[in-house]
Amino acid sequence: MKYVMSKPQMRKTLRLKRLGVVFGVLSVGTLALAGILSITRGTPVKTVVAIGDKDGAPAPEDSLFSRAMELYTSLHLTTGNAVEQVNNGSVYDRLWPDLRAARHTITVQMYYAKPGAVADTMAKILAERARAGVRVLLVLDAFGSANLKKSWADSLRAAHVEIGLLRQLHWYSLHNATDRSHVRVVVVDGEVAYTGGFGLADYWLGNGASEGQWRDSNVRFEGPAVMGLQAAFAAAWAECTGELISGDMYFPKKAFTTVDGGVVAGVLFTSPTTGSTPAERFNALSIAGARKTLYVTNSYFVPDDDFRRLLEQARKRGVDVRILTVSKNTDVKTTWWAGRSRYEELLKSGVRIYEYQPAMMHSKTFIVDGVWGSIGSMNFDNRSLAFNNESNLVFLNPKLGSEMNATFMDDVTRSSEITLAEFSRRPWYDRVIERGAAVLSRLL
Repeated sequence: MKYVMSKPQMRKTLRLKRLGVVFGVLSVGTLALAGILSITRGTPVKTVVAIGDKDGAPAPEDSLFSRAMELYTSLHLTTGNAVEQVNNGSVYDRLWPDLRAARHTITVQMYYAKPGAVADTMAKILAERARAGVRVLLVLDAFGSANLKKSWADSLRAAHVEIGLLRQLHWYSLHNATDRSHVRVVVVDGEVAYTGGFGLADYWLGNGASEGQWRDSNVRFEGPAVMGLQAAFAAAWAECTGELISGDMYFPKKAFTTVDGGVVAGVLFTSPTTGSTPAERFNALSIAGARKTLYVTNSYFVPDDDFRRLLEQARKRGVDVRILTVSKNTDVKTTWWAGRSRYEELLKSGVRIYEYQPAMMHSKTFIVDGVWGSIGSMNFDNRSLAFNNESNLVFLNPKLGSEMNATFMDDVTRSSEITLAEFSRRPWYDRVIERGAAVLSRLL
């Protein structure tokens, strides 16, 4: 017998179906909105306040400054580190012999890699050391290393190099797709470490002053600070493999031996979090602490409203604020245009801006008052501050600060200064492109 619903039952069923459709649309809409908000989030610190201190936030040479940094960013500063700049292709001149000298362990984490001489040399050395009994661990970002051929990794695995692929994209991890690890790590026997902006690509081989040869800043260091970079690698290795490395092989007691007259330094390892991030707090405290000079070199310079305000406030305090960034030779034009949309406001406040001319400028350095600074992977954009893992060697040392200032001024000689009078006369269509790129600044 066929069942026929009464009219009241039909109306009730229809209402339930409509409610189901509405609920489904609202659910999908809510999830879509949550996704959009998650990939466009920023960081919330707007200013730095020092109640009752007429001089404002502590300066780098004030002991309270370094204590605040440790508390707010988990940066652990130690004495007695040996630190040297190894810029441009010179990083490999130092790195290859250090890797060949490894006796116990090598840990390497790279964000970007592509086929070429650098990748092949790295593979050859790692394979040779692994065959010699050195435990070699290699972490590659799944996105940044996508250009490498499968045969490259297969040859390493055949030599017993252990490889972890970080943050592969799966349907269940789509919500974390924008959270990348931009970290650079090389640690040899737990004693010698490298970080910076370099990677496994041949355009890092040159002098940084010729077309196609990227200008980059890197650092080689020994001493207790090495343990901080090793711990950053350990976090990535655990994420890839579930194995948390520990013990004297990776964190040898002798690595804690300090160098007489060495540098006060530590590794700033930043990760995306809910709310303000360590990266954001580091930048804010560094800018607020500047009293005399603030020299920023950064390839992707797209400061948000709050960081522009902090830079402008530093200029009002009489700080000599200078920014060195990319020119049209950049590898990411959208970010360059978005950064240029900020120039006019900064120039009006007295901030000086330079664009590096000979080649792609990929450096990420920070020098405050010639004593406090950093060299590493962290950019001055929302992606680095809100989404990425980053690694920087941070130091408090007048000698190294003076060397960094000299490097900055040398780069300026190969740069064009952007003046307000000249920039305000740029074509209208440049302004349109800048504004369009600025809309995307939270994603860059």
